Parts: sequence; structure tokens; C-alpha cells
Amino acid sequence: MISALEALGRLRAGNRRFVAGEQRREPLLSHARRAELAQGQRPFAIVLGCSDSRVPAELVFDQGFGDLFVIRVAGNIVSPSQIGSVEFAAERYLTRLVVVLGHSQCGAVLATVEELQRPTASQSRNLRSIVDRVRPSVEGLLRTELRHDMEALVRHAVRANVGVSVSHLRHGSEILEQLTEDEGLMVVGAEYSLATGVVEFFNGVPADAHAP
Repeated sequence: MISALEALGRLRAGNRRFVAGEQRREPLLSHARRAELAQGQRPFAIVLGCSDSRVPAELVFDQGFGDLFVIRVAGNIVSPSQIGSVEFAAERYLTRLVVVLGHSQCGAVLATVEELQRPTASQSRNLRSIVDRVRPSVEGLLRTELRHDMEALVRHAVRANVGVSVSHLRHGSEILEQLTEDEGLMVVGAEYSLATGVVEFFNGVPADAHAP
């Protein structure tokens, strides 16, 4: 079993390769690897990320088939199905690192800000369910001076939204709480920069595990 800290190190190293344009090609394309995985999987990290087409976790972290258990949903929100998916991978595959991966200029966060500033009556109930889950991350910020600077507001809201999702995973599941306490499960937050390709980990990472 790969520890949470070792898994975090792998993700950081992979992101550095991605940013530098030095991705490993063979592990991504290997026929032998595909055949091996037909017999079973053992992903070393779980990534709950946004559905945005510009943030594919396997590419961002330079990982191949079978390396990551990826859950994608607009706004990297947490609902019962996402919690269940994380529980499934953590229990069945003994995966000990969970990353909530937000990203700059998140459309779901921006849509929530716009909806709170100018409510619409025509929004579908399904879209509203996403907005309602992002809403707690935005409402408080709209009561600050950030409301006058949309770019800064969205930037702070993206971070806050990641933090809310991290908290929901840490405290919204008895299974994940038990794995955290007894078996070293770690839930961390991160943000991907569309401009630079860099992933910054900022929530839940032990002080002695921060990258230099």
C-alpha cells in the first residue's frame, strides 16, 4: 500500500514533469500495462476534480492507466454520490490520498457568483443543485470588498469552494473519518492554474510535507 505522503510526492513530481513538458509517454500508452490492469487496479490517489475539459487529472499529474481514481463533476462539489465513490476507492483499493482539485477561472464558481448577484428564474433544478452546493463558498465573500472585483472574488471563491469540499469529505463520512484516524488516509485540497499548469496544494498538507 502506498502511503498518502508518498502518493502526494508522486503527484507533485508528475505535475513538475507536466509543467516542464517532460511527460512520460510509455506508461500512458503501454499495451502491457493495459493487459495488466485487466486483472485488477490499485490506484495510488483519488482525485475529485472539476469536469472542465482543460483540467484532465491524468495529464496534469502525468499519470497513466490505473494510477488515479478520478471523479469529475462541475465545480468539484461533494454530494452523496461523490462521497460514496471516494469511500469505494479508499476501502476497496486501499488508496490513502484524496485530492480535491479545483482550478482557476472555474465556470461553476463564476456561474454561482453571477446567480447570487443576479438571480434568474429560468435556471434548471439540476443546474441549481450545483449552484446550491457552491453557494456557501461564495456568499460570505460577497459581503466583503471583494464584491467590487470579480476576478479577485472568483479567485478567492475557488479556494473557498475547494476547502468546503475537503471539509465535506473529511467530516461527512464515518468511513473516511475512520480511515483517516486509523489507517493514514489524507484528504487535501489543491488548485490547478490554467495559465501555468502548476498545481498548488494548500489545504490539509502537513507542514513538513510542503514542497520546497
